[in-house]
This record gives sequence, C-alpha cells and structure tokens, in this order.
Amino acid sequence: MLSIFCELILNPYLCDIINEGDMAKDKTMYVCENCGQESAKWIGKCPSCGQWNTFKEFKTRPTPNPSRQGGGRLALSSQAASRPIPLSDIRADEEPRMDMHDEELNRVLGGGLVPGSLVLLGGEPGIGKSTLVLQTILRLTDKKVLYVSGEESARQIKLRADRLAPVNPPSADLQVVCDTSLENIFEHIEAEQPDLVVIDSIQTISTEAVESSPGSLSQIRECAAALLKYVKGNTSPLPSIILIGHITKEGTLAGPKVLEHIVDTVLQFEGDQHYLYRILRSQKNRFGSTAELGIYEMRQDGLRPVANPSELLLTDNQDGLSGIAIAAAIEGVRPFLIETQALVSTAAYGTAQRSANGFDYRRLNMLLAVLEKRVGFKLAQKDVFLNIAGGLRVTDPAIDLGVIAAILSSNVDTAIEHDTCLCGEVGLSGEIRPVSRIEQRIAEAQKLGFQRILIPAANLKAVNPHDYSIAIVPCRRVEDAFRALFG
Repeated sequence: MLSIFCELILNPYLCDIINEGDMAKDKTMYVCENCGQESAKWIGKCPSCGQWNTFKEFKTRPTPNPSRQGGGRLALSSQAASRPIPLSDIRADEEPRMDMHDEELNRVLGGGLVPGSLVLLGGEPGIGKSTLVLQTILRLTDKKVLYVSGEESARQIKLRADRLAPVNPPSADLQVVCDTSLENIFEHIEAEQPDLVVIDSIQTISTEAVESSPGSLSQIRECAAALLKYVKGNTSPLPSIILIGHITKEGTLAGPKVLEHIVDTVLQFEGDQHYLYRILRSQKNRFGSTAELGIYEMRQDGLRPVANPSELLLTDNQDGLSGIAIAAAIEGVRPFLIETQALVSTAAYGTAQRSANGFDYRRLNMLLAVLEKRVGFKLAQKDVFLNIAGGLRVTDPAIDLGVIAAILSSNVDTAIEHDTCLCGEVGLSGEIRPVSRIEQRIAEAQKLGFQRILIPAANLKAVNPHDYSIAIVPCRRVEDAFRALFG
C-alpha cells in the first residue's frame, strides 16, 4: 500500500489518468425550468424563483482535460489574456456601428449594430421575425453575412428571399447553411469569416457537451454561453451575432432567464396577426436606450418601415362619433398621435365589465376610480371598454387625459371635436400632472393639422404659445379639461 502511494506521488502522469477516470463519469444535475437554478439533487420548491415542481433531471458529458494533448498551450494563452489591465491603459474608442439600412431597426438598436455584439430577437410564431432579419441582411451588400438555419431548408430561405427582393438579387456575400450543431457552426464561422452571423433559432442549436434534446434549458444556456465566450473572448474583430428565439405561451422568451442576461440586446417583435402593424421594442440594450420603438407594416413583399405612424393610426371618419379622443404619445424620441376609443354602456348583468386592449387594465381601473371619486361620474354600474386603435400597446402615461376624455365622451354620448388632441397624466387627486417633451407633442399635433391641444398647466411655463399656430389650452384639473371639451 505504501509503495502504491509513493508511486502516485512520484508519478503525476498516473494521477492525471486517475483523475480523468473520475471525471469520465456522467454528471446528473437538476435544473429549474423557470429560472435556470441548478441543484445537485431534486428539490420540490425552487429557492430562487419560488416555483414548485420545476426541477428536471439532466445529464452532462464530462469535458476533456485541457492539460492533455496540447491543451496546456490553450490554457496558458487564456490565462495570459485574462490578466488584470490598468483602467488607464484600456482604449475606449467608439467603434463605428453597422448600418442595417433600416431606420426603424437602427433606432431601436441605438444607432446601428455594434460590432462584436450578441442580439436576441424574440416574438410569437408567424409574427415575422425571420422575415425582418432576412430582408435586413439582403440589404447589407457591403457586409459578409452567414445565415444559419436550424428550422428551414435552404430552398425555403431562397423562396422567401426571392419574394422579399424580387428585383435586386441577393448578394454573393450572403452564405446560407442548414446546421444545428454548435461545433459545426463555429467551424463555418472560422472558415467564412463573416461580419454578421444570424442563427435561426437558438432553440434548435445543440452542443455535444450536453446530453439533452435541443431546446432544453441546459442546451440553450450552454449554447448561448459558448457564443458569448466566442464573441467576447478575443480582442480581434469578431462578427456580430443575431439570435432568433421562441417565446412561451405567457409571452416570455423560451429558455432560462439567464439567456436574457447573457446577450447584449433583447428585442421583442410583437403585434396582432389580424392587424397590419408590427412593433419592435427593446427590452434590454447595453448600447442604447430601451425606450425606443420601431413600427412596421406587414405587406406582401415584406415589412415596410413606417416613418410617420400618426398618419396611419388616425382615421378620417370620426366626425360626430362619441367615445373617440386623440392623444399625443411619445415612445423613445418619437412623438405620434394615437386614437383612443371607448364604449360605456349600462351593465347587462349584475357585475360591470372592464376591458382594455392596448392599455394597462389596472391603470384603467385607477382612472375610473378617479372619475367617480374626484369628478362625480357614476360608472360603477356601467360596462367600460377601451381600445387603442391600430393594435398598438402604449405605456406612456401622457395618454391618461385622452383615455378619460374618450370614456366621458361615450358616457354622455357627445363627440369631441376632430381637430382637438390631448396629453397629460392624471393623478389620484384628479390633477393633471406635467409630461415630458411637451414641445415635440405640440409640434406633432400642429404638423398634422390639429387646431387645439389640451396640455397640463405646469407645462405652459416651458412653452411659448406664440411659437405655434395651434391653440394651446392649459388644464390644471380634470374638470378644466371637461369644460374645455364639452363646455
């Protein structure tokens, strides 16, 4: 026994063989399907997210020892690359962004695509994610693009490309490969050296390091981490990567939550399939603002960017119709006017119904409580239905005044003048609070031919009424707005 111990001490190579034998055993881990929390044993309740019965069993393959078969040089190089560097020695020169030749997409990305970034694009099935990405890369004639498809064949991609660009043929620098192996994708990237890589979709990619089916939590996490390490782990120019992802029935991105933490930018492509308009939002952006909004119109030849959404969201046949009010909203840096529609009727059953489409349901209940408590309108026994025209979902609180104006217009069955628009946030005490960028809202209403706009009185000190041809009506409380609208 002593001789074996001495031999192990004097022969480190034999120790490596024994260690490799221990590592060769398959490892079993349990991963939470909701948040990605790992555990060595099964747990009924996840300690991270608090959900019950979400841990699933996964087996992982052992990773080879990097110190064997020439792996030592790789380990040494990675250690050398990760040495601490003084902050004063780090260059922070701003790299030129990649122009996507799409004003809406460039705006949402923060001015273009940053080289070496990792972007995740999610949306419902059939909403147009692949169409948006394909028609964008077809315009990049000065860049080399590698399109990796794990869901469609090369022939299907060719048919879609011919439909999107029937006149201008695709560039020869657009390479298409149908593969689902992450290791093969890295080989294609090294061989082609593209400027941009598109992976459609991340749920179909798998790596040999994990023994689970594609689309599982462990596969998505490991593939995304490997792509991040490839993009960020080298100082040489590396391609930007766009990942197309699926969403769950709850509307969240499929996979562990760590997927959204790994990537640099998370884009959400949303919209109702029964409407022509699609909305591109930024939920996370390390290189720009998350308040930007891109609007597209779905057509037969693809998605067309909407430069002026106000003209498309407003209808011309609203004269004499009650329950319609025009509100001035801002998403990001873009002002536009939207049409709020409301219908108030006597409740047919004992309990009154409340419904909101494109507007926060809880905020609607708050505004109804303000109308009943502060203004004196009794709406407890009436059904209230609210709709934002065009299928948009608006989160700007400045449309509160337009919402309650539409509700009261339908309640008293009196139409609001078609050349009047409103903007203002309504407080719980019935006051109209100031809103941001009031000059842009007024200028947008004036450009579209409106004759009067109701604004919070607190915003009047930052506006010179003589600079505008539109009549500016300040309002301090909700009662002031009602008197200006209905006399």
